[in-house]
Parts: sequence; C-alpha cells; structure tokens
Amino acid sequence: MSARFPVVRPRRLRRTPALRRLVAESRVRPEDLILPMFVKEGIGEPNPVGSMPGVVQHTRDSLRAAAKEAAEAGVGAIMLFGIPEFKDERGSAADDPGGIVQQALRDLSSDLGDDIVLMADLCLDEYTSHGHCGLLTPTGEVDNDATLERYAAIAVAQAAAGVQVVGPSGMMDGQVGAIRTALDGAGYTDVVILAYAVKYASAFYGPFREAAEGAPRFGDRTGYQQDPANVRESLREVELDIAEGADMVMVKPGLAYLDVVAKVAEHVRVPVSAYQVSGEYAMVEAAAERGWIDRERAILETLTAFRRAGAGQILTYWATEAARMLR
Repeated sequence: MSARFPVVRPRRLRRTPALRRLVAESRVRPEDLILPMFVKEGIGEPNPVGSMPGVVQHTRDSLRAAAKEAAEAGVGAIMLFGIPEFKDERGSAADDPGGIVQQALRDLSSDLGDDIVLMADLCLDEYTSHGHCGLLTPTGEVDNDATLERYAAIAVAQAAAGVQVVGPSGMMDGQVGAIRTALDGAGYTDVVILAYAVKYASAFYGPFREAAEGAPRFGDRTGYQQDPANVRESLREVELDIAEGADMVMVKPGLAYLDVVAKVAEHVRVPVSAYQVSGEYAMVEAAAERGWIDRERAILETLTAFRRAGAGQILTYWATEAARMLR
C-alpha cells in the first residue's frame, strides 16, 4: 500500500521558486523559439499589422535590425514570409532571384552568419494574384502536380540566396519529395526541410492573412489543408513527409491542437515543431489589452504548453520578447 497524507505532501516541492525550478518537468529555452517575420517589397517604413499588435510588415532595413535583436536575445531561428510588390497567376516573384525573400535572405546571411538559423516559408499564396497556394487549373482547382514544379524552383532559389531551412506549407501531395529532389539535384544537399506536415484548415489564421496579404480571392483551402476533426490523417501525413525526406515536421495551429502535437511527438523520431498562429497570438493580446489576463504569464504559459505536449521548437510572434523573459 502506497503512503498517503499526512506522510505524502506534494506541496513540499512547490514551496519556493527555487524548488519549483528544480523539479520543473518542461522548460522553454530561447533557442527553442522561431520568430515568424514578414518582409514587404515597395514600402519605405515598417507597416503595423492592425490585427496583430506589435507585429509589422518589415522593410529590408527594419527586418535586418529586428533580426539582429532576435539573434542577440537568443532566439533559435527566423521564419521569413515575403510580400511582393507585384503578383501574378504563377507567383513568379517567389522564385525570382531578385524577389523580396531572396534579397532578405542575402541580407541576413551577410549580417548574421550562423548566429541564428534562417528559415523561409515555401508556398505561393503570398505571391499569386488569386491567393491560393498553387497553380490553378482552367476550372479554378489547385493543380497539385504542376504546383510541385513551382515549389521545387522556389526551394532552389531560396537555397541559392542562403536559406538554411525551407518550410513547405502548401499541403500539396508529394511536395517534400519534389523539393528534396530539386535541392539535391542543384547541389544543396545540406538544406533542411521543415515540413508543414500537419496543417489544418483553421479559423485561427485570419490575422496572418492580413499580415501576409495572402487570403484567397475565391473559395477556401479546405481542399488541401486538413479537416480539424481528424488526427489519424495527421499521422499519415507525417509518415509520408518523413518518407519523402523531411528532416523536421510541424503541427499548425498549436494551442487548439496540442493533442495532435503530443501524438505526433510520440509517433516520430524527428524534431517536431508547433506554430502558435496569428489568431492565438491576437486573442492573448486582445484579452491582455482589456486587462482580462496577465499578458506575460499567459505568453509563458502557452509556450510551456507546447513544450509539455512534446514540441521541440515553437514558432511564435513573441519569440524575441519571450527569449528575453526566459533569460
């Protein structure tokens, strides 16, 4: 028979901050954090994102300054999203050597070297005039296989500009294999693939679409992003991406899908990331602005939840601020 109260008193280990730190089961470190950043072509100063307080669309210069701050705070990586000045049906700016993300990657590679990991989102929604994540058929459907050719070209362009990790997020079947083949064929065998392997068709992306200017002009993305009701499907997607060559996998969104994060982390033997998406960020900021919650405690509590669920890396718009708090 196991010991019981009054012999067993679990509160002993909660009595002081030092004791609580000593026995903490989950810890968030600055180097676990990945900062998503938006860089926009054709603007003269940073443009605040109304639905995401504290987040801006950067100029190349302001991006360089903010990236330096993130590196100095100890943030592990930056994930770049680009907004071109001109869009077309093919998303031509996405793989243009002079495109905004490629320019930004060269800037940050020169500034920061290996002080921080440089990642870039690999998709077409920010670049296409229709706002979908791939090329369209004449009937307006996303053409999976034709889109893979575009993704392959984007991967090579980003690698040539200095990216260390590409993040394919379009949820096209076969995207990881097409990108790995293209990178290896072009000699970029060391470029890492962080696959958005589990990406749900979520209501929590709304503020991001303002920031990235990538909302679809018609329809939605339920035909290629996942149904929020499913989890076995997620494990299958993860298995397929790893078999195609993914080095890391991601679950997106995060807080509403911590059960999925946990299942994926138990299921695989590669690093698992989770994305604290724009709507999750905006809800905390809005509640804190009204005085309904303690902002800093809420930030750290949500980040700890990701680590407790099994995420090794966390994409969060609070990365720089949280890194400073953690240090």
